[in-house]
Amino acid sequence: MKQYLFTIILTATITLVMTWAVWQLSLRFKLYPGIRERDVHTTPTPRLGGVAIVLGIAAAIAVSAANPFFAIMWVPPQTMWAVLGAVLLIAVIGVIDDLWDLDWMIKLGAQFLAAGIITVVGGLQILSLPLGEMVIVSSWLSIAVTMFAIVVVMNAVNFIDGLDGLVAGVCLIASGVFFAYSYILARDIGTSSYFNLASFLAAVVVGACIGFLPLNWSPAKLFMGDSGALVLGLLMATSAISLTGQMSSVAIDPEEFGRSQLLGAFIPILLPLVVVLLPLLDFALAVIRRMRAGKSPFSPDRKHLHHRMLDLGHRDRDAVLIFYAWTAVISLAVLLMYVGSREDWPGQYLPGVAFGVIGICACLVVTFLPSRRAAHAAAAASHPLETP
Repeated sequence: MKQYLFTIILTATITLVMTWAVWQLSLRFKLYPGIRERDVHTTPTPRLGGVAIVLGIAAAIAVSAANPFFAIMWVPPQTMWAVLGAVLLIAVIGVIDDLWDLDWMIKLGAQFLAAGIITVVGGLQILSLPLGEMVIVSSWLSIAVTMFAIVVVMNAVNFIDGLDGLVAGVCLIASGVFFAYSYILARDIGTSSYFNLASFLAAVVVGACIGFLPLNWSPAKLFMGDSGALVLGLLMATSAISLTGQMSSVAIDPEEFGRSQLLGAFIPILLPLVVVLLPLLDFALAVIRRMRAGKSPFSPDRKHLHHRMLDLGHRDRDAVLIFYAWTAVISLAVLLMYVGSREDWPGQYLPGVAFGVIGICACLVVTFLPSRRAAHAAAAASHPLETP
């Protein structure tokens, strides 16, 4: 655990320093675009924060190569080099897009290329699922499924990048929960390069988000842009695939276990999806909405979930905090279900289920309460009290 904490602190420190430096350079050379119709902010703000995030991530990966604790991840070394290469590719494409707005087809092609580097060169593929020894037989099918999953998560994370501190905070919470899960699972099953890589990448994302948030919190001085959001999504997807896709050693035969044990079998598949549930939901709704309108699924609009939160009457910061709460409640509920079954708690899954039900009810209340206030305010404005 000490080595992972060191990784988080190192990544956060370098990211923080680089974030301040990028912010200063962006202001000095006026490296910021104008205000777009879909933007929530009203002041031109630099969008090159992803450069600082990538520098912090690259530094952590470089230090891990000299750390004996992480030596298992570098044997063979092509996996780590593939991850670093994919990160740098997406960072370059993201920076170009943040400055000059690339065509969406070029960006999508670069994303699939980066996913291919991780899948083909790095050898990280969804080979099996931990339920009944489910195995993807075709190597080409495995590559295709893995690349598609990586690209989907990358874009899902990028799609929610619309409010100050939203992406950084959501990724921090989601990766923090996933780090706890992967670390516990590795101690239960035994260490391997896949388990170490999953925990390491989750720790790196946590550190990068911690270092970036101080200048990204509302009112933000710097945005991460596509170069930051896509890289965070890339690493989160890679972390989940490196763990879940290689877990044939913990496969569970449904014929040999009861209903409660079967739930435990689904958790290794469920939790990596749950921690990015909100971004995936927003992404799916956006794609459906745009395709029904006859538009490109990547055409921008102002109908994302965070925009709808503002329309309900929330202030920017309140909307961000509510997104944090939803992410924490859903992901922690599933984690508690896993820990409860692992530690043989009374009721096993019930503490996690109870936490989830109570948390979701609380989130629903704070999510929809401002809409009632807004309605009352609108009614009061349309029917002012008469004064004598």
